[in-house]
Amino acid sequence: MSLVIRNLSDQLVDVVRDRILSGAVPPNSPIRQDALAGELGISKIPLREALARLEQEGLLQSHANRGFFVRPLSTDEAEEVFALRLKLEPDIMVLSAARADEAERKTARDVFETLYQVTEAGGAGVAAFNRAFHLALLRPADQPITLRILERLHVLADRYVRKHLEPLGRDERANEEHHQMLECWLARDLDGIKLLTAQHLEKTLVDLRQQLDIKEAAQAS
Repeated sequence: MSLVIRNLSDQLVDVVRDRILSGAVPPNSPIRQDALAGELGISKIPLREALARLEQEGLLQSHANRGFFVRPLSTDEAEEVFALRLKLEPDIMVLSAARADEAERKTARDVFETLYQVTEAGGAGVAAFNRAFHLALLRPADQPITLRILERLHVLADRYVRKHLEPLGRDERANEEHHQMLECWLARDLDGIKLLTAQHLEKTLVDLRQQLDIKEAAQAS
């Protein structure tokens, strides 16, 4: 029985996480446990377990006697998440480019093509495909502990990436940067991919600082 509950909890984590990252449940919104449990046809016990795990991931915060709420976006969190990515990602990208086999290189090309098509079509989920692209370039490094840390950072970064891509033309610019990164990665240009990865993350953070500062100033006024 415990295995069934654990598997159900895993599925619920994925369902609620996807809703948060897609923006279906916006920042500061409550997770309405009764309604969600009824919608999914489950009891609240595995749902509460899943919500507690999402709080540990940094996507939710609990308030006594009020339940779980989606954490707000903040400049401080964006600074911390992207600072950590900048410390880890460029070096792991170099290692990954050096170690990737042909199957992994094909996967990276395929994920980029999907990201490009979704962006061109203006479809939903661009941020999720953005995350999938970065992770496809990082996994061949075969550094499981660092990769788990990066996967968690990418989940935390996902909502900020969506925010970053809101201005018109921003997604096309991101895709051009991704294309340049992919070409360097495939060519095993190790100095080039390290530089491009760092520049890509730094540009995103610079844009986010401005966007989030404007939002926070408006909320304060």
